[in-house]
Amino acid sequence: MNYVKVILSGLAAIFLAWAVILWQPMFRGISEQKATGSGFIVGVTASPVFWIPAVLFFVLFLAASRIGNKVLKTFLFWIPTLLLSTLGVAIFALFTYMFIRLKQP
Repeated sequence: MNYVKVILSGLAAIFLAWAVILWQPMFRGISEQKATGSGFIVGVTASPVFWIPAVLFFVLFLAASRIGNKVLKTFLFWIPTLLLSTLGVAIFALFTYMFIRLKQP
């Protein structure tokens, strides 16, 4: 069960870090840059601006998974991690499906 908690914490932390970074005002000037699509994704993922919040969210979720109170664990760990992981995987699957189906010959 510990492996499941670690994997869920990691997935939820990565998707939450993506959500936080993409909505930050510091990326408003992104339209001035030339990198789009996969270049943008690789650029953001390689930056410490992405990994610092991801590690912090991972630590918070992992700490919440070790709370002894079942009600707090449910509201602070299980609900957010399952919701974020499911939503993130669904969005990733949607973009993958669109990329495969809408590929130009």
